[in-house]
Amino acid sequence: MASSPENNASLSIQTVTRSESSQAKKSQHAEEAIFYMNCRAAYLTVLKSSLENIKSKEQLSLVLQQAGRNPSQKTVNKYWTSQTTTLNFDDFCTILKKEKPATKPELLEAFGKIDRDNTGYISHDELYKILTTRGEKMTQDEVSTITKQVDFNCSGKLDYNKFCDLYMATSEQCCKTAREKLEVDSRLRQQQFGSQAETSSEGIAVSKPSPRLSRKTDHKLASTKGDSRTPSRPSSAQSCKASISTTISMGASSNRNTKLIEPDTKEWQCAQSKGCFYLEEDGEIISHKYKLHLPQRSTVCITIKPLNVRQVEGKSCHWLSVDTALYILKENETQENLQLVSFTEQQNKEVSGWKGELGSGIYWLLPFTTGCRLKKVKTQITGEAKLVYRGEDGELALTKEFRAALLDIFETIDLDGNGLLSLEEYNFFELRTSGEKCDEEAWAVCKENFDMKKNELTRQGFMDLNLMEANDREGDPSDLWVTLLSLGYNKALEMTEACPFVIDIYAEKCKPRIKAMYLEAGSWQLNRAICKSVVNKGEAKVMDSCENIIIYTYKAGRRITSVIENKSENKVIIHVNNEQSKNCLSNRGLTVFAVEVAPKSMMVSQHVMPLNEQEEWLYNWQLK
Repeated sequence: MASSPENNASLSIQTVTRSESSQAKKSQHAEEAIFYMNCRAAYLTVLKSSLENIKSKEQLSLVLQQAGRNPSQKTVNKYWTSQTTTLNFDDFCTILKKEKPATKPELLEAFGKIDRDNTGYISHDELYKILTTRGEKMTQDEVSTITKQVDFNCSGKLDYNKFCDLYMATSEQCCKTAREKLEVDSRLRQQQFGSQAETSSEGIAVSKPSPRLSRKTDHKLASTKGDSRTPSRPSSAQSCKASISTTISMGASSNRNTKLIEPDTKEWQCAQSKGCFYLEEDGEIISHKYKLHLPQRSTVCITIKPLNVRQVEGKSCHWLSVDTALYILKENETQENLQLVSFTEQQNKEVSGWKGELGSGIYWLLPFTTGCRLKKVKTQITGEAKLVYRGEDGELALTKEFRAALLDIFETIDLDGNGLLSLEEYNFFELRTSGEKCDEEAWAVCKENFDMKKNELTRQGFMDLNLMEANDREGDPSDLWVTLLSLGYNKALEMTEACPFVIDIYAEKCKPRIKAMYLEAGSWQLNRAICKSVVNKGEAKVMDSCENIIIYTYKAGRRITSVIENKSENKVIIHVNNEQSKNCLSNRGLTVFAVEVAPKSMMVSQHVMPLNEQEEWLYNWQLK
């Protein structure tokens, strides 16, 4: 039977579409292969083997430079935190995906902010002033090394266009040299890459299955070979030929079904500290981390909730809907050996809490938010808020809107809530906004110039400090905007990429003490605690025909978390499909995605929350 012209056209379109899709996939795989080849080349320029770990900040900085990056100290500190002991090759690849190399247009744009007249040059005097007083300060000798280069300096000026050309050429040369070394040395080319012999930093070692495990009776042994599909990353990972699905239906009030039993605040002793979740450019979330000291055994009640700072009429308070939780870990002999005690799974409106008995000693409190609600969102902003203006006397002043935002910031960074900023509290602010600390000598200078009480900065002093910054730039608000954006504000002075919170600890028999220790990204300790809590309390399912792959799902208040355990000796790629879910938000931001799980480890697959809490929501996922 002859086919119609319409059918032939339809068939032709489908064939072309499939061809284009195939070409796109091949192109994507080719790009990924080149990316991982560059990763390998850079890694083996510094380290002898892919199985050897990065053991210091200096090594991390060096290997990033070999990959064509020019990391600042703030960038290095972001990935090498106080709790980091080593980073493996997989960690390094993840970092390179997040830290894109600078482009020439980006460099020129940065120089253009200094070169107001667009001459193409910057005087050496101006360069000295900027590089020795702002950001990561350089010494005069280091700046002299730059200005003495004849290739891009003449008549006391820096030709920054030529400087950018040299910078880009040097960066590419680093990558090229590393690639050539990899090509020449066949021994290096043949090495296996990845942490096959080690547990991924995102997972934890597993010694035995959960006692809550309920295996299906008809499952078969896992296939020893992966399927023929090219993996999303050239590695030893296998794709398991199996599938599993789960459906969880939640009512509109299900997310409030646990009630927090609050203590008698008149009888119990209390300690409190504030903090904040900050959203990074790459979507990563950082927050304060705390030490809790209990002098004796006591029943305690620990809560965390979003901080309800001053609300301005007409301004949205996005952060108040952000989910918060707190993981409680016991410190033993060393900080690296922390034991999960519990977490705040009880829910009462926006408050997340836990009540139980704790022995005397030191505990770590690790704040957590899923990232379902605190995430990058594109919003249409009609105009940029004005931060400063000149009065009738010609003097600079802060606008009413900017002063209001600064008061909110002060309220957030005043961790102990005493209405003053100690040097320690101010340094958390400085680390977030400039990447460096204020030392005792600089603090003494602040004391001479700004209002202080008992060696702590007052609200007025904080306002005057920001006004001084505006005066230093002759009214140019660029530096002020850097501060605001790093603290989660947009150009309309709305806090959309941060969530301040407050922690309360009540103890029945002693006075608890809490102290903020760090401001950094979620550590492997937090990832391990989340996985353990889900494994201990969640429902377990084994993938059909893949008995080494176990999926744990746990409902905690208004969130659902899934953890994937890989008990096999090989990495596996798991494909997740959420397309059948309704009224759901996933921290992944995707309905279909793939995760790679290291051997003998487990990792969080995703967190899910209701999009609209007033309506029913259905969580349905399929894995294969």
